Amino acid sequence: MTYDKLSDYLKIIANPSRLEILDLLSCGELCADDLLKYFEFSQPTLSHHMKVLADIELIITRRDGNKKMYKLNNEVLKEVGIYIDLLARDNEECVCKSISKGDCAS
Repeated sequence: MTYDKLSDYLKIIANPSRLEILDLLSCGELCADDLLKYFEFSQPTLSHHMKVLADIELIITRRDGNKKMYKLNNEVLKEVGIYIDLLARDNEECVCKSISKGDCAS
């Protein structure tokens, strides 16, 4: 993962509504109607947020009849978490050894 890619994930996750959507999906798969119960915005606004999350593969979508179902992409979220965790460590395993761009200072 590059710094640019990690930054893209963090920008998208930093939006409070998207962060709350991810939190809600951590409970399991939900449809748009289920998600809208928690927000004071319209269905088109929710669709926009879901498209942004899906485009960067933070969520997975599938059709169930006429409903669109959403769930977390745990693999991507775990990978993002690993790189965030590396930033917080003070040891030999610095983040720049794991992210492709730049050299570690000795």
